[in-house]
Amino acid sequence: MPTKEQVLAFIASQSGEVGKREIARAFGLNAEQKLELKSLLRDLSEEGNVDRRHRRLHVPGALPGVVLADIVSRDADGELIAVPVEWDSEAHGEAPTILVQVPRNGPRRAAGPAPGLSDRVLLRIVEGSIEHAVPHVGRVIKVLEKARRQTLGIFRAAPHGGGRIIPIDKKSLGRELQVPPGAEQEAEDGDLVTVELTRQRVFGLPTARVKERLGSMKSEKAVSLIAIHAHAIPHVFPDSVLKDAEAARKATVRGREDWRDLPLVTIDPPDAKDHDDAVHAVPDDNPDNDGGFVVTVAIADVSAYVRPGSALDREALVRGNSVYFPDRVVPMLPERISNDLCSLRPKEDRPALAVRMVIGQDGRKRGHTFHRIFMRSAGKLAYAQAQDAIEGRTDHVTDPLVEGVLKPLYAAYACVKKARDNRQPLDLDLPERKILLKEDGTVDKVVVPDRLDAHRLIEEFMILANVAAAETLEERKTPLIYRVHDGPSLEKISNLRDFLKTLDIALPKIDAVRPSHFNRILEQVRDTDTAPLVNQVILRSQSQAEYSAENYGHFGLNLRRYAHFTSPIRRYADLVVHRGLVRAMDFGTDGLPDDATPASLGEVAAAISVTERRAMAAERETVDRLIAHHLADQIGAVFKGRVTGATKAGLFVALDETGADGFIPASTLGQDYYRFDETRQGLVGERTGEMHRIGDRVEVKLVEAAPVAGALRFELLTEGSYVKGPRGRSGSGRRGGAKPYPVQTGRGNGGPPAGAGGRTTGKGRPGKGRSRP
Repeated sequence: MPTKEQVLAFIASQSGEVGKREIARAFGLNAEQKLELKSLLRDLSEEGNVDRRHRRLHVPGALPGVVLADIVSRDADGELIAVPVEWDSEAHGEAPTILVQVPRNGPRRAAGPAPGLSDRVLLRIVEGSIEHAVPHVGRVIKVLEKARRQTLGIFRAAPHGGGRIIPIDKKSLGRELQVPPGAEQEAEDGDLVTVELTRQRVFGLPTARVKERLGSMKSEKAVSLIAIHAHAIPHVFPDSVLKDAEAARKATVRGREDWRDLPLVTIDPPDAKDHDDAVHAVPDDNPDNDGGFVVTVAIADVSAYVRPGSALDREALVRGNSVYFPDRVVPMLPERISNDLCSLRPKEDRPALAVRMVIGQDGRKRGHTFHRIFMRSAGKLAYAQAQDAIEGRTDHVTDPLVEGVLKPLYAAYACVKKARDNRQPLDLDLPERKILLKEDGTVDKVVVPDRLDAHRLIEEFMILANVAAAETLEERKTPLIYRVHDGPSLEKISNLRDFLKTLDIALPKIDAVRPSHFNRILEQVRDTDTAPLVNQVILRSQSQAEYSAENYGHFGLNLRRYAHFTSPIRRYADLVVHRGLVRAMDFGTDGLPDDATPASLGEVAAAISVTERRAMAAERETVDRLIAHHLADQIGAVFKGRVTGATKAGLFVALDETGADGFIPASTLGQDYYRFDETRQGLVGERTGEMHRIGDRVEVKLVEAAPVAGALRFELLTEGSYVKGPRGRSGSGRRGGAKPYPVQTGRGNGGPPAGAGGRTTGKGRPGKGRSRP
């Protein structure tokens, strides 16, 4: 049995991450020793000598095998030097430097343009050598984002030529740029432009010149235009891609099973333009499965039109996914493919990949089969329309579908729900708001759509289909891209446990936390004033879901294996899974190429994980800008809301009516010095003990709105709660804000009133729309 020191030395000697299996093999351990190894690794993890990540192990401070990095400098020989994008400098010290190698020839040649300073790249870490001045060498897999040496902003014309640039970045608020006459390049007042700095002055505004006019902010869809350019989201298809799309011929029934008589239906949001999934259910007539169902999920066969290595395929990989804004969609594929050839329109023949699943009376999947089919949708329904029909409010579309189609679907869902409830996925209550726009592109209102059984029905059937896809590809030993979600880290669990103690809620100390442990806590606070607070803090304790060629399960869904299969029109990961099924099931010649390996798919998975995060940031920022525009003429108005975040700099507040997010600087909270208390997740006054924490109900006054940046600043009007114990000693965190000075808050500037004591203030489917399990 190896010692701890020997195990640590072995892990450190490996390139990237290593698992328990590799350690056992290296030391020739038997079954009994493997149990001892498990205990040894747990001790090393609790001691902080080894990090557990994705069920793999690595020495803290070591780089993974594939890393996302920013190129920051050149060495004395002119070689590029990069640092990892994500690095815990507090725990592991200064980020390691990586010498960037660019493969010049052969099949391993880096894809896309050559990297340069300030670019973001995907690197495969290889062994360093004595000749290199840095300990790590990274071979470029792909340049993910070219440096943007230009600034985005809104041009404001001056009366006699030239003008000023209002930057769109929140961090640059107040840092306007001056454009001299002749440097505006025909830009007009209100245009979104890119500018290049020409001179930085000691006094006065920096000088810049306009490089490119991107569009007028006075037109519809202008707000999302900012996010598209700020995040460099590809939104114009190259001519070669459009030619590929136009040249595509409609698929025929040849080589497919003819399922056109099966009454599959699509159920989507009312404004959906592409329909990539259809469902059907029927009671199982097998006497051995009394009370069970046969559920069919059919998914548009995008792989029939988008072949590996084609112009369509290359562009889809660059985009990674479609991006959904309130006023437009930036699709992964051209409309000829997404809205025409692959959209499962009613009464029209379409190619599809289908999975037929046998569900037992207990709701568990007993078996499944995949088929490459030719289908004809029997109807296009919206969620509310399907729900109305099952509740007796039919229309001309749903009336003929109720008995033979909808009732069996809902009965099958009721069956599947039993297994879902027993599985206990993480059940956070986080209402999702939707912005409704007027014809001119401005905000009409913000609503919270009802969560219907129709949503849950589609969600559960899609999850079942995704699991079936992962199981089949694993069984056929075909490489795939998994959708994975790691469990919370030990550090986050420890912080969450400390926070819950402040609410007299216990999170047990166990080796492996499960979603059910969180669900019991969420059930405990359901319908109480602390429910929003606990939901937010538990959400913040979770890891981020991503794509990976290595399976380490999906913690949130509580599933051992999971892959995205159900939306190939708008997600590249699903297209890869479809190709894998075509290859595994011998459905045709347009499947996953033979040279596709876990290593190459790992690179794809890392790249599309980045594009997904890019899309999420762009969508969020666009919503912020739209709502800031909506509220810009309401300065001084008072709103009700809830504290959603707390940092040493101040509080983040979301308004009830619109969901708008705004900031309250810590220096404006009152005549006190506020420290950030990490355990309580709030700011605590050093002298008064007054506390403002995540989840608090508050009233705020809007004092500033910056629509271009999507930024709102509030003034707090609500008195906080008060921490028990000696005042000024309650905050255990870091310093919370600037030195106090008198501020009129509208709620008094003193401490707590006499005797206040401890008073306290009292399309949803996997990956569909904005929900991304």
